[in-house]
Amino acid sequence: MKAFGDIRHVSIDRVFYKWEVKGGEDREVKNKWRIGFATLISILLVTAFSDGAILYDRVVAIVDKEVITWGELYRAMEFEAGTFFKTESETEKKKFFKENEASFLESMIDMNLQLQAAQKLDISASKEEIEETIDSIKKKYQMTDQQWDDSLKREGFTKEEYRRRLSDQIILSKIVTQQVKNKIVVSEAELNEYVARHQEPGYSVRQIFFKKPENGYERMMVEEKAEMVFKRLLAGEDFAGLARQFSDDPSGKMGGDLGFVKKDLLGKEFLEVLSGMKVGEISRPFWTEQGLHIIKLEDKLDTSNADELRELARKKLVERKFNEEYKNWIRSLREKAYVEVKL
Repeated sequence: MKAFGDIRHVSIDRVFYKWEVKGGEDREVKNKWRIGFATLISILLVTAFSDGAILYDRVVAIVDKEVITWGELYRAMEFEAGTFFKTESETEKKKFFKENEASFLESMIDMNLQLQAAQKLDISASKEEIEETIDSIKKKYQMTDQQWDDSLKREGFTKEEYRRRLSDQIILSKIVTQQVKNKIVVSEAELNEYVARHQEPGYSVRQIFFKKPENGYERMMVEEKAEMVFKRLLAGEDFAGLARQFSDDPSGKMGGDLGFVKKDLLGKEFLEVLSGMKVGEISRPFWTEQGLHIIKLEDKLDTSNADELRELARKKLVERKFNEEYKNWIRSLREKAYVEVKL
């Protein structure tokens, strides 16, 4: 099993809202910051996991002059698991933590490196920016101050902790925009080439794929797993993050992104499902000869509309370049830093 998601980005859908950062990044970037702002639950508390007791303040990674503790890592995984964590047995929780701690830690290290880079560049979040963001979230979800306070309490946040997390999110948004997004340029030649290669109708799709099992019992297990993932998607969790975590397809590493797929290249099961979907919708799990699929319709392409085709081309090229440059930037931060993993 892969990681729960990419903890370089915090998503708070389960608390009634998402981070609403002014000038926020695209879906893929947001996904990359997904959890990561976990705080230490307690000092010297002991929990019995897998191979025995683990100290919550045990250092699991050193990132230059800063450390990440197992307690922070645990809290990050607990937060990402959301409602699943609250409803599953202790055995399942322990299994999830054991299988996902390494991937979560790598993402926490990347998040830490970005915040350190921002500090060196004197990038910060002002009190006014934080309050403005909170006000916009309240307005979007039509929440009173009391409802806001109650939602934080239900999720175990203090106001101070929430503001710290939101501050980190704003800082991350700023530095990624400065160091990556603002440097992306799509030329007219690139646009023309993309348009020339996409003259047939089709779909822009993401998928979470589960390989076809060998027997009936395994089939039932796969269906249960897919249903659990589907429920988490309905609860507001990020599709790309869950694709990275659960998908058995190579596209899972790219958040399940299959890119643009021409209509005549899709199997009948896919076409039947896609024909009844609107842009942005997520399908229920469905079987094909290869296995079980959950898909998200990102876009439909009507090649008769030249402006629509060109806009889709620009969006896809920007997204592709952003993902490449973001990975390169993270790689460069790692190369310049001292990182020691102590799991």
